[in-house]
Amino acid sequence: MKENKVIRLKDDIKLNNPIMLVGLPGVGHVGKLVVEHLIEELDAEKIIEIYSPHFPPQVLVNEDSTIKLVNNEIFACKANDTDILILTGDHQSSSTEGHYELGELYLDLAEEIGVSRIYTLGGFPTGQLTHTDGVIGAVNNHDMVEEMEQYGIEFKESEPGGGIVGASGLLLGLSQFRKLDAMCVMGFTSGYLVDPKSAQFLLGVLSKILDIEIDVTPLEERAKEMEKIAAQLAEMEQQQQGQQQQYLPDTVSSDEDLRYIG
Repeated sequence: MKENKVIRLKDDIKLNNPIMLVGLPGVGHVGKLVVEHLIEELDAEKIIEIYSPHFPPQVLVNEDSTIKLVNNEIFACKANDTDILILTGDHQSSSTEGHYELGELYLDLAEEIGVSRIYTLGGFPTGQLTHTDGVIGAVNNHDMVEEMEQYGIEFKESEPGGGIVGASGLLLGLSQFRKLDAMCVMGFTSGYLVDPKSAQFLLGVLSKILDIEIDVTPLEERAKEMEKIAAQLAEMEQQQQGQQQQYLPDTVSSDEDLRYIG
C-alpha cells in the first residue's frame, strides 16, 4: 500500500451539522476508552475504514485466528438531537509526515460530511499514580473558552507546558485553516497506565456538553481493577525508596543533601 486508503461502508450518509469526537490511542488511552464506550452505548454504526502506510506494519489476530490489518475507523450515531461522528482506531501515525497527512485526511472527511465542531479527547499526564479528578482544555478559538468553562473544564495559562503532541493537538491547529472550531479535552492521568478512571471522569464532562446520559458502569468496574494495580505499584515504589534510603550514608539528613551524592 503506497497511499492512504479510505473504504466507505455507507454512501448515503445524512447527518445534520454533526460534531466529531476523536479518541485515538494516547496517554492513558483516555480518549480511546471514552469513544469506545460511546460507540457501544450509543450503538454507533461504522461508516468508514482508513488504512495507511503511516501506521505500524502490523496485523491484529482475532479470536478465531484470522487477522485484521491495523486501521482507524469512523462511526456515526445520534444522541438526543445531536448527530455525532466518532474517529478512533488502532494507532496514530508512526511518522511526523504521516501525522500531517492523516490529519488533513480526517479533516477532509469531516468537512465532506458537514462537521460543525471537533472535540479531540486525551489524557493530561500528572506523573502521579493517585487519581485526580479534573479536565483541562485547549481551543483553537478563544470564543469557546467561556462556553466550556461552565462544564467544569479548566483552562490553565500555557498548559500543557510541552504542548499537545499527536492527532489531539494537530487537528486543532489544522482546523484553524478551515475555520472549523476545535477543542482538546484532557482528563488528568498518571501517564503510566491505561486509565479508565480518568476516562470515566472525562466522559461525565462530555455527557454534559452533549446533554446525554451514559451508563458508566463498565468503566467503573475497569477503574476499580486499575486502582488495585496502581496501589500495588505505589506500594512497591515506597518499598524501593525505603530500601534505597537504608544504603545512604548516615551524614545525609535532607533531600537537599542528596544533590551532592554522585
